[in-house]
Amino acid sequence: MEIIINVRGEGRCIYAEDIDLTVLGEVDVARASHVEPDATGQWWADLAPVRGPKLGPFPRRSAALEAEQDWLRLHWLQRGRTDTDTIASRPE
Repeated sequence: MEIIINVRGEGRCIYAEDIDLTVLGEVDVARASHVEPDATGQWWADLAPVRGPKLGPFPRRSAALEAEQDWLRLHWLQRGRTDTDTIASRPE
């Protein structure tokens, strides 16, 4: 799990249950995407909640979830990061 902390002490991460984030302070969790099947059973990751694309189709839900997390790490988690931000990570 990777947490990016800005100079105001605010953190951003892709939610996982690796760390109990409430021990760090106030937590605001928001949906980043919707992973849903279409009428043909193909899976899509719709990243509209974070102004991202719709990824897919994928034959399996797990593939859509992996693509969702890859996109979030590359495009959303790093958005707004500055040289003064701190990155705290824990080996996965």
